[in-house]
Amino acid sequence: MSGRNEPSASALAQPLRAPSLGRAALYLGLFLLGAVVGVAGALLQPAWFPGGLLLALAAEAGLCLGAGRAVGRRGGAVAPAAGWALAVVLLTTSRPEGDFLFAAGSGSYLFLLGGIAVAVMCATLAPVRQPDGGADRLRK
Repeated sequence: MSGRNEPSASALAQPLRAPSLGRAALYLGLFLLGAVVGVAGALLQPAWFPGGLLLALAAEAGLCLGAGRAVGRRGGAVAPAAGWALAVVLLTTSRPEGDFLFAAGSGSYLFLLGGIAVAVMCATLAPVRQPDGGADRLRK
């Protein structure tokens, strides 16, 4: 054996653990907040077309990016994005009476596809948890 200090195991080789109760409650709250932003955006974007659409997408981006930075992990950005997506998908279904919330127009499609794109970008830009250790990445 060499006399070098070698790490015991990679952070990727560690078993997954369930989040703590506080973190799970935080993610649930962010999920519900994402759903509220999705419903509000769905109601706002057709009412005031160009400005409402931009405002709804900016609200989603602000929530996802802000949550990701506040939590410090990618899950903080994914939780509100998942809540937004679930709420918007549930609102796209029509009712037996023929009522619907999303008309077949360019604004609705831009809201759906733009919101998905914003969610993916925010989840990608969110900070990733780094393994514990020193500041140097490569040990020689």
